[in-house]
Amino acid sequence: MELLNEMTDEQLALSYIDGNNRAFDLLLSRTQSKLFTYIMFVVRDQDVANDIFQETFVKVIVKLKQGKYTNSGKFSAWLVRIAHNVIMDWYREQKSEKIVEPTEDNDLSNLGGNELLDLNVENHFVNEQVLADVKKMMNMLPPSQREVVFMRFYQEMSFKEIAEATNVSINTALGRMRYAILNLRRMAKQHSMVLQLD
Repeated sequence: MELLNEMTDEQLALSYIDGNNRAFDLLLSRTQSKLFTYIMFVVRDQDVANDIFQETFVKVIVKLKQGKYTNSGKFSAWLVRIAHNVIMDWYREQKSEKIVEPTEDNDLSNLGGNELLDLNVENHFVNEQVLADVKKMMNMLPPSQREVVFMRFYQEMSFKEIAEATNVSINTALGRMRYAILNLRRMAKQHSMVLQLD
């Protein structure tokens, strides 16, 4: 029998489904910091983040026990998708502003091709000063834009993974990133900051 520490997150999830509670304890310890950071970044409130984190793991346990997880090799993306749904439920319950989409019918055809992110250049690093500046400005973005920027640059998720985690199309995820970048550029210009990918 393989040692728990040598198992992947996916193998631990399946082991927990088979009744190994120690597998879930290890899975929780591996994922809790990254997941909590994501939740905290989106909701920006420690108490709310704690509640959402706990509710997320309750849902994870329920879904695992109901057999609603299959080993797709992307346990972390599945986990983030559940957390995203819990966050969206919380926003709805609070009757806060709805996530503003670019247009009412979600038509992104008005975006110019030359201005879209170059998706083929994924291995460029953002220098530390730009990251610090961007992080400050990100807190001023609408939640849907802040979330996609965090997933893309801090969790290094692909746009496909972001779309799956947030239950939107890839075009919507790209659109949110596009509007986030436009807003970040506008803020950078207002504060005479230079944002540049290395």
